[in-house]
Amino acid sequence: MKILPRYPVYIPSKGRANFCFTAKFFIEDGIDFKIVVEPAEYDNYKKVFGSDILLLLPENNLKLLGSRLWIREHSIKNGFDCHWQFDDNIRWIYRRYQTKRIRCNAGIAIRACEDFTDRYTNIGISGMNYEMFAPDTGKMPPYQLNCHVYSASLISNRMPYKWRLYYNDDTDICLQVVTNNMCTVLFNAFLIKKMRTMTLKGGNTDDLYKADGRLKMARSLEAMWPEYVTTRYRYGRPQHVIKDSWRCFKTPLIRRPDLDWDNLPAVNNYGMTLKKMKEIKSVELQQLYKEIHNE
Repeated sequence: MKILPRYPVYIPSKGRANFCFTAKFFIEDGIDFKIVVEPAEYDNYKKVFGSDILLLLPENNLKLLGSRLWIREHSIKNGFDCHWQFDDNIRWIYRRYQTKRIRCNAGIAIRACEDFTDRYTNIGISGMNYEMFAPDTGKMPPYQLNCHVYSASLISNRMPYKWRLYYNDDTDICLQVVTNNMCTVLFNAFLIKKMRTMTLKGGNTDDLYKADGRLKMARSLEAMWPEYVTTRYRYGRPQHVIKDSWRCFKTPLIRRPDLDWDNLPAVNNYGMTLKKMKEIKSVELQQLYKEIHNE
């Protein structure tokens, strides 16, 4: 049985009709989703993807900030309690299994994250970590609590907190959540392969990162959150730094009282099996494959 997302999936995109990688692998994985575009770019995206998966923003939309707010309202009008927003420069999704990052179907990964999130009453935002922060060595917890969630985010439509900054809107909304007795959840069990910032034209690259954009980004967040954010120079550029690397936020998850927690399945692999798509070069993966298939 094919497993698909429960909540609507959106990709706000700009200037990347030919390089909207997220849309391409969603199509390959059979995911229902919508690309949200500005009127001036509608025809460019239509040439590549057709019109069925496109949603047209109103004129004079406030760039990414306006897109995010419009997407939320669109999902609410369609009767959903949550919705997904994915960056447009994601190559694919991994499952981290026995420390190895193995590509998996997007529908399964998204649904597993949704199922976990729906078990609790106070998760405002959840989503998948970047694969670069989950190496193929060492143990990691399946999720991290009360920290940043970027680029692949499941947003609660029930919470009052929304995007409001032109710069660092994703960090700001996560801070709104964790400072108001709600939680964010960052999954390490599923990871996104995302293009590095400024390696792909389009998106917010021209708007946010030109000239002293990075400094403005950090300073604007610091001005909004002086008790939690400082601006420092790291790796040769200005960056915002969150107090105690987010560890100062301690709100625990609250279980839904209507679930029979004692009878939840101990393990649910959502029908996933390890398949050989091409020659396995990693010795560790070769051994893992043999063990699973009793070879």
